[in-house]
Amino acid sequence: MTRLIITSNRLPVKIDKNDDEMYITPSAGGLATGLKSYHKANNSVWIGWPGIIPESEEEAEKVTALVKREQCLPVFLDEELISNYYDGFSNATLWPLFHYFTEFTEFSEEYWEAYRKVNERFAQTIIDNAKENDQVWVHDYQLLLVPQILRERRPDLTIGFFLHIPFPSYEIIRILPWREEIIEGLLGADLIGFHTYDYARHFISSVKRLLGHDVEFSQIKLDNRKVFVDVFPMGIDYKKFDQLASEIQSKPIQDRSPVHQDIDRFLMSMPNRKLILSIDRLDYTKGIPQRLKAFRHFLQKYPEYLEKVSLIMLTVPSRTDVEQYQNLKNEVDILVGSINGEFGRLNWNPVIYFYRSMPLENLIELYSSADVALLTPLRDGMNLVAKEYIASKVKQRGVLVLSEMAGAAKELGEAISVNPNNIADTADAIYHALTMDDEERTKAMRTMQKRIRRYDIHKWANEFMKSLTSTVDKQSDYHARKVSVSIKNKIYKDFKKGESKVVFLDYDGTLQRFYDNPQAAGPDPELYTILDNLAKIENTRLVLVSGRDRETFNNWFGNHNYTLIAEHGAWIKKVGEGWKERKPINSEWKESILPVLESYVDRTPGSLIEEKTYSLTWHYRKTDIDLGVLRALELRHDVSNMIYNQDLEILEGKKVIEIKVSGINKGIAASEFLHEYPADFCMAIGDDWTDEFLFRELPESAHTIKVGSENSVAKYYLTNYREVRNFLTEIIH
Repeated sequence: MTRLIITSNRLPVKIDKNDDEMYITPSAGGLATGLKSYHKANNSVWIGWPGIIPESEEEAEKVTALVKREQCLPVFLDEELISNYYDGFSNATLWPLFHYFTEFTEFSEEYWEAYRKVNERFAQTIIDNAKENDQVWVHDYQLLLVPQILRERRPDLTIGFFLHIPFPSYEIIRILPWREEIIEGLLGADLIGFHTYDYARHFISSVKRLLGHDVEFSQIKLDNRKVFVDVFPMGIDYKKFDQLASEIQSKPIQDRSPVHQDIDRFLMSMPNRKLILSIDRLDYTKGIPQRLKAFRHFLQKYPEYLEKVSLIMLTVPSRTDVEQYQNLKNEVDILVGSINGEFGRLNWNPVIYFYRSMPLENLIELYSSADVALLTPLRDGMNLVAKEYIASKVKQRGVLVLSEMAGAAKELGEAISVNPNNIADTADAIYHALTMDDEERTKAMRTMQKRIRRYDIHKWANEFMKSLTSTVDKQSDYHARKVSVSIKNKIYKDFKKGESKVVFLDYDGTLQRFYDNPQAAGPDPELYTILDNLAKIENTRLVLVSGRDRETFNNWFGNHNYTLIAEHGAWIKKVGEGWKERKPINSEWKESILPVLESYVDRTPGSLIEEKTYSLTWHYRKTDIDLGVLRALELRHDVSNMIYNQDLEILEGKKVIEIKVSGINKGIAASEFLHEYPADFCMAIGDDWTDEFLFRELPESAHTIKVGSENSVAKYYLTNYREVRNFLTEIIH
């Protein structure tokens, strides 16, 4: 039976030690809290760090035995690795960079090496415990390299990855010295999930720009498979929060916790008192100073709320040994003291400040009692606190003020949305939340509750796993026509049996990789050897059929024993003969088209023009990807209008637009060649849609092979030019 292996930096439980006794406690954090219930309900194993450094082998065995009771397996790390991998690369490099705080980002080779080492260790633990065809679900920014390590060593595994923090724009991620390694690490997964479409879009843009992979409908095309990218906004255990809130609300006052009794006394001490709740980990991404400044601005602008509103600010300690966090703590302390000093009264503090964590029951009491939740991070992957607040409002009496920079803002459109950097607008949003009429407030809360109740943590996890499982079928479709060993043997057998043979081969993208400068893509010694040996085989005619200009083709292959067809069939050079023009045509049309192409070159950095006898070609391989696509659409539109009613056509290849004379294509040229030299074995290999003409014109018995897996009339496909060379080498031998 297929088993699920969940992997994250920390386990959903941690091991604490008191004297010589070890005991298990729940881990903090949204991932551990949210996914724990799903993990318990499914046939899964969770691999991660147990929160303790064993002092001996015996202690490590005790830890392993304890966490195994919770369906977990430990990955042990020493103090130095934790410092460099977790505090270092994860939280001093990736965390600030992915949250757009580039000024706090540290680039250290020592951190990077530790990060690689720990990712290797996690991957190896998975490999050691994974059965054949298991599913693996890797979580978050601490383990970005794990998917690719697993892909290389255990290709039988189905691998999913989910990122719980934002993925930054290309302009941010390009700053990272190890950007390619990070993105390639992620591309080891079959499915990559993000909270929002923005994050997915940023990732896809980075893949295209940094690695040059083609992307179609959120499917990234690699050499031998596809990677699927999708959006799964993480939910919470809605039922759990709803039930706990209902139980707390139904308790008599004397049975409630001290926290809840304090809240009740505060509310009863003065009629119409309101509570605004702010809950965050102490982190520079959370915008806590900006929030306090907005609350101060609110009190200044709306003095009628003095002594009627308090902000309960619960701030959970985080990375207390890091200078940035210490400075942030000092800033928050000063702001709280300043606001309370300026506006406070004998029986009223504007800000009630807690610098500690609280048990879940106390949190739900705060959620239940707060009239407004003020959650305004500067950047946040999701913000599950917003969803927890909504789930805890069993009587729908509450308003959510939410930063538009939080991932949750994409789902919770009924919340009051604010730019956390706009202090005045945030102050006005607080006023709006406090003065909202009951009907509007209740309607908004019910709508949000209905949505997050439906898409809870279980739905989120099930949807991700359902999509991950479906990638197996999609990958099977992807490989359905791949040239397998059996197909290769069949083609090889037909080739040997043929008494007369013709092999048509495209050049760029088929026999040689693409280069930014087309003139740099000349043949290498290996390619000459393969082609010469193929041409030497008895009764075999080798034909190179390309869009290349005849001068270049002649320089490269003019003295070799194979037929050359250049410029998509405009020119042909048979073995032992000179070049012949297949269809002499006037080329005066170039005079009107060339200035248009030149204007596009001027406006599109990195693009260039190539002139051939019967065509003009605009290349944009070196251009920014999005700009190139946009300009190609514009150019196609402009030229289409110019060539209307002329004997011209537009060909669109891989990052190239070609305007050429109609009636000249590879298919017609190949058909004419076969008419002159009939063959009982025919094979054609090509990589772009100009080769579709070739595939269509050949006899039904021909073996047609597309390089790349895009839709094609070809019968089979190979992944890239390297596979083509290997395939031809095997046929030769």
